[in-house]
Amino acid sequence: MDRLGPFEPRPILAVAVSGGADSLALAILANRWAGRQNGSIIALVVDHGLRPASADEARITVERLAGIGIRARLLLLSDLARGPALAERARIARYAILAEACRDVGSVHLLLGHHAADQVETLVMRVLRGSGTHGLAGMAALRETAGLRLLRPLLDIDPTRLRHFLTASGVDWIEDPSNQDASALRPRLRQRLAGQAPEATGLPAAMASVGRLRSREEAGIASVLAKRAAIRPEGFALLSSGRIDAAALSALVRTIAGLAYPPNAGQIADWAAEPRPATVAGVRMMPAGRLGDGWLVVREEAAIMAPVQATHGVVWDNRFRLSGARGNPNKITAGKLGSDSVRFRRDSDLPSAVLRTLPALRSGGRVIAVPHLGYAADAECPFTVLFAPPQPAAGPCFVAARQANSG
Repeated sequence: MDRLGPFEPRPILAVAVSGGADSLALAILANRWAGRQNGSIIALVVDHGLRPASADEARITVERLAGIGIRARLLLLSDLARGPALAERARIARYAILAEACRDVGSVHLLLGHHAADQVETLVMRVLRGSGTHGLAGMAALRETAGLRLLRPLLDIDPTRLRHFLTASGVDWIEDPSNQDASALRPRLRQRLAGQAPEATGLPAAMASVGRLRSREEAGIASVLAKRAAIRPEGFALLSSGRIDAAALSALVRTIAGLAYPPNAGQIADWAAEPRPATVAGVRMMPAGRLGDGWLVVREEAAIMAPVQATHGVVWDNRFRLSGARGNPNKITAGKLGSDSVRFRRDSDLPSAVLRTLPALRSGGRVIAVPHLGYAADAECPFTVLFAPPQPAAGPCFVAARQANSG
C-alpha cells in the first residue's frame, strides 16, 4: 500500500468485496493498514442478481464483515439482463456502481482483490488475443480514472497465501461457482493452471520487466509532450515544429479525438516522421497560423458527434463533460458551434477550425451559450463545460505489481 500512495491524512478506503477468499483477505489487510494511518475502510458488496443464491451470498458477506468489525454497504444491480456479452456488461455495471458508491462515501481509493494468479491468467488471455507490448505488462497495481484511483495491492501475492491467512484468522469465505464454468475462458485457464504457483510459471517476473519498460515509455511520452505540446481547454493543442516521437503524437491525437484507444500506428508513424497538414483518426493537423509557429491539432469537424440533451454529467463528443442544472426544462442541447461561429470571429483569436468545433448550448435552435468564449445570452450560462477526454495525453505512469521490489 505504501508505494501506491501518496494518501491523504486519515484516508478513507473503499474495498470491493465479492465474498470470496481474495477480497475478504484484502478487506482485513486493508483495515489493518488503514488503522495504522488513522484512516478507515468501507467494504462494498455487489449483489449482481445473476444467480438465485447471489442475494444470500451478498447478505452473508455483509454479516461476515460486520462480525470482524468492518462496516459494509450492500449494492444491488437490478437491470442486468441475460444475453450476449453478459460478463463484460456485468463488469462494466459493477465498476459503475462501485464508483458511484465511492463518491457517496467520499473515497477516492477503490481497492480490488486481484492477485498473482489473476495476473497470470490475464497475461495468457492477452497473449491469446494478440495483445501488444503494453498489454503484456498485465494489470496495473495502480490506475487513476476520473475521480477514482483503482488499487490492486495483492497483485504479487499467491492466492494460496490469502486462503491460509483467512483460515488462520478464523474467517470463512464463499466459493463462486462461476469459477468452475468451463464455457468461459478464464475459468478454463484457472483449471489448467491449478496447482501451479504463479511464480513457478516465470510469468510474474516477466510481466514486471515489461511493466517497468511500459512505465519508462509512458514517462518518455509525458516528457516529450511537456516540451512540445500545449493542450488547451477548448479541446485542441498547439504542437511545436519538427519531427516528434510517434508514441507521443499518438497519445496527443487520442486525447484530442476523445478516443479510448490509440489510433492506427502506421498512420501515426508516417505523420510523426514528417508532420504535415492531414486528417487522422478524427483529428486535423494544420499550420498554427496566428497562434504561432508549429501545428494546430484540432478535432475534425465532420467527425464530431450529433448534439445531445444537456444534462448534468452528460459527455458530448466523448470529450466535453457538462455539469450544472439537474433538470432541462428548456430542452437545451449541447453540440458543435459550427456555422454559428461566424458571429464570434471578431471577438476571438481562435482560428475558424477551432471555433467551429467548440461546444455550444442551444435552445429552440438558438445559441444561448458558448462557455469557452465566455458567451451567454442570458445573465448566466446554465452549464459548465469541461474538456474531459476518456484518456489524458500523459496520465500517471504504469505501476507494475513488483515495481518497488525489483526497480
